[in-house]
Amino acid sequence: MTGTDTRGLAALRPRLPSPLREVADGRFERHGVRLLLKRDDLIHPELVGNKWRKLAPNLDAADGRTVVTFGGAYSNHLRATAAAGRLLGLPTVGVVRGQELAELPLNPSLARCAADGMRLHFVDRSTYRRKAQPETLAALLRAAEAEDAVVVPEGGSNARAVRSCRALGEELGEHADVAALACGTGGTLAGLAAGLPAGRRALGIPVLKGGFLADDIRRLQERAFGGRRGTWSLDDRFHHGGYARTTPALDAFADDFEQRHGLAVERVYVAKLLYALLALTEEGAFPRGTALAAVVTGRPFP
Repeated sequence: MTGTDTRGLAALRPRLPSPLREVADGRFERHGVRLLLKRDDLIHPELVGNKWRKLAPNLDAADGRTVVTFGGAYSNHLRATAAAGRLLGLPTVGVVRGQELAELPLNPSLARCAADGMRLHFVDRSTYRRKAQPETLAALLRAAEAEDAVVVPEGGSNARAVRSCRALGEELGEHADVAALACGTGGTLAGLAAGLPAGRRALGIPVLKGGFLADDIRRLQERAFGGRRGTWSLDDRFHHGGYARTTPALDAFADDFEQRHGLAVERVYVAKLLYALLALTEEGAFPRGTALAAVVTGRPFP
């Protein structure tokens, strides 16, 4: 990965490029669609999927300093940052949404963060919403005793991360007509689209409600590349109620996919992506002969 191959990161031995494997699934095949799985979940056993691609350049820039980042109680990003800190000997602080959580036992996700050495700092939800405002961020860093830290945004999505995720599109290259992934903060999609060759397109499936993500992705591409790059679109219909929410239909689909293909399906992101791709295929959204790549960004936890 250009620009991130420092001695410390290289020692973690990421599996790049990640494997690309075609799966035989009659539900897609009857519509003339080939389903490929881009196994970013196999990049590293602890820094899984797009978390490696987004964190690596930010950890490189930290150059040994404390890293402060943000997330909710079940944040994959917080867990990955904490694991990276342990592996690299890097101090980490996680600012967690929800002051009320400070009085409760840690859930398995936050307990893993703490076990990996991350210092957790809980804040009320109103303050958390304003965390990007300079005065609020400065106050948060003072309260967390981390005023000299490197700040990585929620989800790890900043210009460095977006430029790093461009490699995902380059790895897919001519193998896929459509490259699809589930989106939280949009940074991976912003980079993926920029790295795809001409004539290929990226499709994002947001896992949060709100319809705000397109503007965020445009801003991320502006910061990373100076303007919009690549062909990309979003389909907001498949969030199943919002972040970390599920439905009986989604659970049944994921269980069935696991049995068909022997792949453990992560529910927050990957299940929603695969469910959406089957629904879109059945709607006729992809012409016959389409090679459709689904980016598997994570594994179930714990």
